[in-house]
Formats: sequence, C-alpha cells, structure tokens
Amino acid sequence: MLGLGPGPESEFQTPDAEVYMHFLRSHCCYDAVPTSCKLVVFDISLEIKKAFVALVANGVRAAPLWDSKKQSFVGMLTITDFINILHRYYRSPLVQIYEVEEHKIETWREVYLQGSFKPLVYISPSNSLFDAVYSLIKHKIHRLPVIEPVSGNVLHILTHKRILKFLHIFGSTIPKPRFLKKTVQELCVGTFRDVAVVPETAPIYAALEIFVDRRVSALPVINDAGQVVGLYSRFDVIHLAAQKTYNNLDISVREALRQRTICLEGVLTCYPHETMEAIIDRIAKEQVHRLVLVDENRYPRGIVSLSDILQALVLTPAGIDRFSL
Repeated sequence: MLGLGPGPESEFQTPDAEVYMHFLRSHCCYDAVPTSCKLVVFDISLEIKKAFVALVANGVRAAPLWDSKKQSFVGMLTITDFINILHRYYRSPLVQIYEVEEHKIETWREVYLQGSFKPLVYISPSNSLFDAVYSLIKHKIHRLPVIEPVSGNVLHILTHKRILKFLHIFGSTIPKPRFLKKTVQELCVGTFRDVAVVPETAPIYAALEIFVDRRVSALPVINDAGQVVGLYSRFDVIHLAAQKTYNNLDISVREALRQRTICLEGVLTCYPHETMEAIIDRIAKEQVHRLVLVDENRYPRGIVSLSDILQALVLTPAGIDRFSL
C-alpha cells in the first residue's frame, strides 16, 4: 500500500488484527442482502440513452445486463460506461453525441470492448463476505452481483459501502483490534502519492479525461491556491444525463458542482493525525465512499477510500497484499 512512515504491516499481523477477517469469513453474502432494495436490470437491446436516464430516475449507479439470446447475465452497465462514451465521442468529428444516444447497449459493448468480452464477475449468496471483499478488490470493481445459482436471478449488488456498513453495525459486538487506535498516517491506509486532482476552473471534459486515464473514482477539486474546495466524483457525471447537458462539457467543474440538482456527497476531509477508528466512523455515518486527506491548510495530501479501509481491515490481516492480487 502506498503511504508514509516505516513498516506499518506489523500492525496488521497481530492475532487481534484478524477479528474482521474471521467475522466476514463466518458470514455469507446473503446476510448482507437487505430485506428490501431496488434492483434495475437492462436488456442489452435497450437504447443506451434510455438506460442512463433510467439509472438516474431510479437513483441507482449500475445495472446487470441481460442477453435474451444467451438467456444469461453478461455484464454490468455503470457510470464508467457513460464516462467512456462521453470521453470517446465528445471530441469526435465523425460521430455526433446524439447519434450515440440511439446506440443499443449491445452496440456500445461491441464497439468499446471489441471482442475483449470478460466474463461477468459475480458471487453466490452462500459465499462468504470475505470472498466478496477479495473479489471486489482483486478485480478492481465497485459492484458485485449476488446471483442465485439455481434460478440464475440477481438478488442484490454488493458494494464496498454495503459490506463496511454490515461490519460497522454487526461488528460492534466483537472486540476491536488495537490498530484502530493508530493514525492513518502510521498505518499507511490510503493513497498518499501522486493523487489526481482537478482545478475548479478546468472544463468537465478535463475531469473525464482524468477519470479515464487514471481510473480513479473521484477527484479533489482545488482552487488557485491549491486548496481543496470540493469533490467531483464519477457519480456526478451521471447528472449530465439527467440534465441533458452533456453536449456542453466545456463548462467548468465549479459550475457543474453548482448545478447539481440534488445534494450529493460533499467534500468530507480527514487529517493524517486522525485514528483509523474515527475515519471509519465518519465514512459510515456520512455514507460516503471516500475522505480527502488534507493538512491544516486544506492542501490535498491523499485519499482514504472504502477499498483502502476494507483492504486494511480484512485482507491485509489475512496476509493478502493489494499488489499481490
């Protein structure tokens, strides 16, 4: 893991550090499936524009894709697809963005994936939540469909956020490992080097380029002095579809954040001297996907994401290093 400070790995090698690993190994994915939740499924013959509008209308970030010919789920449609479509065609002199709107999902998949179709990564409800964390982090995905093996139905889409919430609620009954009292700087949990940021005066298209090139899910927005004043995430991009403003990606990030129709994740920050426990509590309470690590002058120093936290709580104590996956 990237970070500061000497040898933090030893903090995760003590017996008490393994409590969350054992807890998730003893619970199956079905345990984390809510009794009631919204699930949207798209047929790959659906027009891509209708699919993205439906994501926004239903307040969901991703949908499993059904292939009627194969009678099986073949992939996921996510905000990443929307970003890739905008990035690919916005500057294109040959294909106007309104032409792309009439594409079907299967057309986009054929154009974009060009034969490199990867099988859908999914998990069975009887698999452990430890397996789910391992799969999410290993495959660098944010959504893991839970598919019932007999019927083939999708029961739920597991996320880092859902698993951490499960841990936070039900893990309160188990003894806390000592490393929770250490600071994120001491534990090196997060990304501290080469953090991708975007100036508030930059056009939206510049943010899309960073999302595509760096494969990050959110960008701290900085002012002229280099201080963090906001956060522009992949999820913000989907609102361009809701507002039909994706023909103008030259507006500034500052303006785009101002135009948000609903209050999304604000910029929530943390400091290097804060404990792991305090940071987990804040992320769980605020229901956000990451905190921006800043110094006392609000200059960006890093990002602490849900993925970083689950890696530290669950996989590192199991002897599974992020870079060995």
